Formats: sequence, structure tokens, C-alpha cells
Amino acid sequence: MNHIRNFCIIAHIDHGKSTLADRLLEYTRTVEGKDLQAQVLDDMDLERERGITIKSHAIQMHYTGKDNAEYVLNLIDTPGHVDFAYEVSRSIAACEGALLVVDAAQGIQAQTISNLYMAVEHNLEIIPVINKIDLPGAMPDEVEDQIVELLGCRREHILRASGKTGEGVYEILDAIVDKVPHPAGDPAAPLQCLIFDSVFNPYRGIIAYFKVIHGIIRKGDHVKFIASGKAYDADEVGVLKLTMSPRDEVRTGDVGYIISGIKTSKEVRVGDTITHVERPAESAIEGFEEVKPMVFAGVYPIDPEDFENLRASLEKLQLNDASLSFQPESSVALGFGFRCGFLGLLHMEIVQERLDREFNMDVITTVPNVSYLVFDKKGKRSEVHNPGGLPDPTMIDHIEEPFIRASVITKTAFIGPIMTLCLGKRGVLVKQEYISGDRIEVFYDLPLGEIVIDFYDKLKSISKGYASFDYHLHDFRESRLVKLDILLNGEPVDALSTLTHVDNSVSFGRRMCEKLKELIPRQQFDIAIQAAIGSKIIARETVKAVRKDVTAKCYGGDVSRKRKLLEKQKEGKKRMKQIGTVEVPQKAFLAVLKLD
Repeated sequence: MNHIRNFCIIAHIDHGKSTLADRLLEYTRTVEGKDLQAQVLDDMDLERERGITIKSHAIQMHYTGKDNAEYVLNLIDTPGHVDFAYEVSRSIAACEGALLVVDAAQGIQAQTISNLYMAVEHNLEIIPVINKIDLPGAMPDEVEDQIVELLGCRREHILRASGKTGEGVYEILDAIVDKVPHPAGDPAAPLQCLIFDSVFNPYRGIIAYFKVIHGIIRKGDHVKFIASGKAYDADEVGVLKLTMSPRDEVRTGDVGYIISGIKTSKEVRVGDTITHVERPAESAIEGFEEVKPMVFAGVYPIDPEDFENLRASLEKLQLNDASLSFQPESSVALGFGFRCGFLGLLHMEIVQERLDREFNMDVITTVPNVSYLVFDKKGKRSEVHNPGGLPDPTMIDHIEEPFIRASVITKTAFIGPIMTLCLGKRGVLVKQEYISGDRIEVFYDLPLGEIVIDFYDKLKSISKGYASFDYHLHDFRESRLVKLDILLNGEPVDALSTLTHVDNSVSFGRRMCEKLKELIPRQQFDIAIQAAIGSKIIARETVKAVRKDVTAKCYGGDVSRKRKLLEKQKEGKKRMKQIGTVEVPQKAFLAVLKLD
């Protein structure tokens, strides 16, 4: 056990974690020859296309240290985007050390600080690394100043490396062996394994990834999962190389996997503890927190018959992505579907894309919103996740909406436009601090409902990509919110209704009507698109009818002949309007997200 090191790589998005992981795998000869490609650990097509890490990936390496002893290094590469911070927290729970990677050209950014605090809370040994020192725009000395200020470490402890050229990689490996403590556990104690991830395999059932805290798990052991209380036989245990590598036993401190023929996804929960049936551990491993979804949206199958397939697909996806939560709901316009909770808009987009690619599910997603607290006149409190669940306006005393504490790190040149953006989103300035030189950190309290749709994109564009953003849920505050309904020919479309602030409601309703007018195809009759708050109509657009020229055959003669034909057509249109329905294309639901 003294020769095992468990560590993860944490950094802001795009600071070169996956590239550095590639070099570590190459220099320890874990991956050789044709397997060696860029982003080795990112095994999803989506990750390669977008150049981002979505899932944490664990892999075992062997390295001979300066003392000629053989060391086992378990590396977990983590995502950098704020939407996947939950993946990072789970990886940190399975490690004793962390490489804090900072880009030599960009310096410390918001997610760097956020991930660092998470690692410090878990008492991990931090090894600071300045990456990308081969770039022409690199400023290693200035970035070193920032790290010294943030960590309070000595300059000589900061390593300089380049994931691209491989410079400094052996120094990093030696630092991991020297500085990261070995796992502290008792091999003779009752078995305790922490599950930190799981995947679904159509042939072998559910595969759980775990870290052994105490005891030893062997092939053929009779084990049980404490949270679900179910017992299984360990058909196969092993360690995680580039592929799964079976072993007869996995010992204390190691990271491995277990296959036990589990078929139903509810029986495996991330954060659960595995123990032996004969000699069980007294308690489960503590300190694993449930994830809190930030953004809610309805996900509906395009074909109503696919409802059960969608449920099965979401359950399998939830195994691989524990931060996704869902529950059934129904809508008048869209039929039966699920109300899903996501950590952010990128997370929602990725889930939608994965449903399409991995399970061939065509789905419609409604406008994303957040959860509100509604207090009625009797003082009773209820949580509302979508505008359809709102009680009658006459019964509501007041509504409270969630506020987040946001931290934005930027160059001083962009501070004006960023403040304008935050104030436009009803933000309240908390404080601002100069970090170093021309870098400043601004703290704002912002309503979560205002930032879920397009805040991050706007922030990146006005700061030319320099500003970095991180947030956490702060509290609930009373707000003047109204429910905005969209009516088509007088019928409300519940999937398009939103909760919005009084001040924004009129302009938002008008923009929605104009957008829908472009997207809804013309019918044989006029379609009235209206935005309404309660019974008050605040905006209206009309999609004109497609008409056939019925008077074309009249040449000359009395005008009453033409009038007779037009009256007959008018009657037909009227009858059609009574029985006709308006199809709302999927593009219309998506367009609401991109109103600006």
C-alpha cells in the first residue's frame, strides 16, 4: 500500500488537463503505439468533437521512482466546465492528491479557484503545475506570482511543464511519488469500498467503479451494497487500465471495478458503500453529498409510443451521469414525458445529444427554468418546478426565486461591460477584489432564472473570452414574478409558458410572438399568436392564411358572382378554424432559448 498514489488533475476549462494526462500515460508506457492519440481518456465522440472533458476518467499507471521502486499511480482526469463540477467532487473523494494545472498564458481563472477549494476541503495534497510554457504568449513568472498568492506555497515547489512537448513531465511524476501521501486504510478491517462512478454494459449489466478504503475484495466474494441493501456475487473484479484489467483481488487503497450481473439501475448509487455480507462494515462511508440540480426542463419523446424507451434510456444515462435527475410529468401539448434536472445549460445540451447518439431517442425539450418557492395566502409553502404547476394568481401571497453568488474573474479593461451585463440581469454587486496586476475578481448576487439561458455566452463574447465564471446557490429572495402564457388561436401552449420578472415580461412576450410568427408554418386559416399575463394580452402577431384565388374563373359578369364565391370560401375557412389544430415545430421550442 505504501507504493500506491491516487491523484486527480484539476483546472479551469481548456487549461490542458487531458493533454497533460496523455503525456503522463505515454511516459509511464501505459499507452503505446496505435492507442496513443490526442485526448486518450476522452472516449466519447462528443468530447473529442467539442474538445472538452464531460466525464471523469480513471486509469492505472506503473512508474519506477528515483529509488528504483515500482509505484502504482491511479490517475483521474476531471472536467473543467462549471456544469460538470459534480464529476470533479466525486473524483476528489477518491484521491489523496491533486495536480493543480494553470495555463501559462491565461493565469488563474474562476474554476481553478473553485476546484482548488474543493480539493483543500478534502485535505488533498496540492501540486501546482504551470502548463503550456511553450506558448509564445506564456507568462510563467506572472502566473507563478498568482499561484504563490493563492496557495501561499514556495516558488521552488511550482513545477513548469508543457503537455504538448512533454517538458517537465518526469518532474511531475517524481513530485507525485514524493509528495502525495499513500492511502491510509486497514487491509485487515471489514471491507469498505466507495462507489464513485458506474457504467451500463448491454452484455454484462452494470459495472461499478470504486476505491477500496478498508479491507480486500476478491473475485467470487459475496458482497452487499449498503444503501440499497441488495447482495451479489462479485463475478469479476479488477483495475482500470485503458480497458478493464481483471485481477483476483483488489486491495486497500486501490481503484478498481466490480461486475456482479446487476440489471436494474436503481440498485447502484454513486456514493454508496460496498461491504461483505459475512463480515459487514459497521457504517457507510460519510461525506458524500447529493447533487442539487440548477436548471429544470421537460423532455418529451416526439413519438408518444417511445415513452417507456425514453425512461429506460434516461435510467441508463443516469448511471453514467449521476448529476442527472428526472421524474415523470405530462403536458397538454406534448403528452407524457419527464421533468429533468440539470446542472446547467451545457449539461442539458450534452444530455440531449447523448440521448440522440447513444440511444437513438428523438426528443423535444421545453424552455429551461429553475425551481421557485410559492407562498399562498394561508402561509403554506410549495416548490414549483414549471409554470404549469403554479397555483391560481389570486391564491398566491408571494414568490421567492433562487439567487446565486457568482464570481467573475476578468481583466480590468472589461469590467464596465461586465457590470452592465450583470445589472441588466438584476444583479447586485457584493464586492470586488484586485487579484494581481490588471486582473480583478467581482462577486455578484444574481437570480438563477436570469442566467440559465444565455448569460455565459454573453459574458464570453463581451470579454473576448477572458472572463471566467463560477457560481454556487446562495439563497431564496422575494421577487415580483408573473406567468407569461403563449396562446395560439386562444389555446395556451403549456410548453412555451415561462415565469419571468414583471419588468421584463412585456418585451419578452413581444419578442416571443415575433419569433414564433417566423417559425410557425402558414395554414389554411389565420393563426393568432398572443402573449398573455393572466387574462391580459400584452402582445399579438398574426400568421396570415394561405388562400386560393377562387375568383380566377370569373371573367366579366356581375360583381355579385365574385362575392358569392368569396363568401363561400369564408364559410369554409371559418369551419376549418373550428376543427383545425396548429402544429408547433421543435425549432420553435429551441428558438425561445436564443431570442437575442
